Amino acid sequence: MAQPNPFSLAGRRALVSGGSRGIGLGVALAMADAGASLALVSRDPAALAAARDRIAGRGGEATVYPCDLTDGDGIDDLFRRVRADGPVDILVNNAGGTRRARAEELSASDWQFVLDLNLTAVFRLTQAFGRDRIAHVGGAPAPAGTARVINIASLLSEQARPQNAPYAATKGAIRQLTKALAVEWAPYGINVNAIGPGYIKTDMTRPLWEDDSFDAWVRDRAPLGTWGTPADIGAAAVFLASAGANYITGQVLYVDGGWLSSL
Repeated sequence: MAQPNPFSLAGRRALVSGGSRGIGLGVALAMADAGASLALVSRDPAALAAARDRIAGRGGEATVYPCDLTDGDGIDDLFRRVRADGPVDILVNNAGGTRRARAEELSASDWQFVLDLNLTAVFRLTQAFGRDRIAHVGGAPAPAGTARVINIASLLSEQARPQNAPYAATKGAIRQLTKALAVEWAPYGINVNAIGPGYIKTDMTRPLWEDDSFDAWVRDRAPLGTWGTPADIGAAAVFLASAGANYITGQVLYVDGGWLSSL
């Protein structure tokens, strides 16, 4: 008798923020291919529609929810709208951004923008998800892996580069938030992990990988000698969302081609 596929997401529903392009779309496509239905959040309705159609073209199912996550007061309403369409088993906090400047010249408004998007929005959306899941189990103990949170961390959760202090600060905080929630919510069957992407080829990073000198630097620095793709992050997200990762929580999985291991 065939055994169940431990990496199938059939019957599960995943909410992916920033799910219309780049890493978020890579995660959404991989989860759809693994059998999950998707709830995609982005502030760009046209990009969301294109992502939904792309998932449908692969035989998947996605519903879209335009929302600007820097509007903190709208996050609870967003989750209520998503939840009204069905249970949410998996939350992927992918939406994020940065404002680059020398630290001594960074404006207070740029600092606050990055903090609001990369950290406060992540906490508030995760808080809404956690409340719903704890209510779902009646506040009682539940088996590990009943629900999943997957945060998108960064190489800058561990290291730093010039002119990106707010991004490094928020991604370092995401690493610790992942650990804190993993410990606090384990009794309710909520596994909380993060993925730390290395240098990934997306439209956002196009200016970097089309710059010959920067491209060469990345390839020389990464032991695997290449950039990653959104599909690489998607595969890791499917693993962390699956029954194959039931005993994994509070971890950051770096999908970086060996970057952090290399001097």
